[in-house]
Amino acid sequence: MNSLGTDLQTLGIGLMVARVIIGLLMAAHGAQKLFGWFGGYGLNATGEFMVKLGFNQGRVFAALASIIEITSGLLIALGFLGPIGPALMISVMLVAAITVHWPNGLFAAKNGIEIPLLYAAAALALAMVGFGPYSLDALFGWLYVWSPAMTWIVLDAGVVGGLANVALRHIAKPAAKTS
Repeated sequence: MNSLGTDLQTLGIGLMVARVIIGLLMAAHGAQKLFGWFGGYGLNATGEFMVKLGFNQGRVFAALASIIEITSGLLIALGFLGPIGPALMISVMLVAAITVHWPNGLFAAKNGIEIPLLYAAAALALAMVGFGPYSLDALFGWLYVWSPAMTWIVLDAGVVGGLANVALRHIAKPAAKTS
């Protein structure tokens, strides 16, 4: 038992379970967009949706979002490269929350921000506590490479990247009324 009253092996297993579930679900979410797997729409339809959201190069943005979702999910599931996977997940979920879900409120039943918020919160939590002993970072001896300062820098870069992506949108202005 550690000072928190938790067996370190149990803590490691808990982190691994959370990482694998969150990571693989995010990777599958990206595969829906990119490949049309798991009932997804595929790249062309997702690209068309991105155009409707204001991203002129919809197919390019759809491909990038999909690849980021797959990559972030796999990095987290494997416990590899510290906060990079969580920062990527936060970045793409920030874009989704702002461009798709924000006008619909909080809960998923109304297509609100609930799901992207849960993914982003889980990613942040995993970045803060680390991937644990059952991870590729642990296997390679990289658990202590990611200092708290470096973790915050990487997470900040993810947030800035997400907000920059949102800023690239071109929101159509309502047509002027003529009398």
